[in-house]
Amino acid sequence: MIASDLRHGVEQLGEMIAAAKLIVPFTGAGISTESGIPDFRSPGGLWTRNRPIDFEEFLASQDAREESWRRRFAMEATFAQAKPTRGHRALASLYRAGKIPAVITQNIDNLHQASGFAAEDVIELHGNTTYARCIGCGQRYELSWVKQRFEPDGAAPDCTICNEPVKTATVSFGQAMPEAEMHRAIELAQRSDLFVAIGSSLVVWPAAGFPLMAKEAGAKLVIINREPTDQDDVADLVLRYDIGETLGPFVAN
Repeated sequence: MIASDLRHGVEQLGEMIAAAKLIVPFTGAGISTESGIPDFRSPGGLWTRNRPIDFEEFLASQDAREESWRRRFAMEATFAQAKPTRGHRALASLYRAGKIPAVITQNIDNLHQASGFAAEDVIELHGNTTYARCIGCGQRYELSWVKQRFEPDGAAPDCTICNEPVKTATVSFGQAMPEAEMHRAIELAQRSDLFVAIGSSLVVWPAAGFPLMAKEAGAKLVIINREPTDQDDVADLVLRYDIGETLGPFVAN
């Protein structure tokens, strides 16, 4: 059911939240655009201006690795300045209240952690861009370490342990989805009694399957997104309003 107006939609959402015992939010790019982080996939997004570098290309080409790091450091100020939105803070309030055990996210910006979620309770399906990992042994590197080695001559650094390339800790096109995170997301979706998809176009699979999985397991499904999605017809409540305005009333004082 599509909410007739924002006020009634928020009231309905509040009733569903109050009745739910286990709420699982699933977040996409829309929750972070209020923070100034641009959408990658939408028309006019970053990927319409810069073709994504897929994982095989990153592995095969030093030039691709260097271009990948140039792009990441060009975005450094954007990610560094971004702060959690009202949407992030509302979810963190419900998390602290014990209504939300964890959040499933397609985002890579670390804003759920910054809003108050424990790192282990943020299920990052597409990884995290605020640090790096060796693609061979998995050693973690801070971006400051990468930048110190990259800036003098623009050469992408390799791991000091195994000499394999170091990459942002994100999941690129062609790279396997993180197995442990996928299993945990499936388990939570199937246990939830209220599943809330927020700011996701629900077109990127397999992640887009989680709302349907929750619905099939008996959960109520809410979709909060400015644009229509292919799953609106099966949702119990659809709110096509600004995420901050919709979730703002649930931010704890």
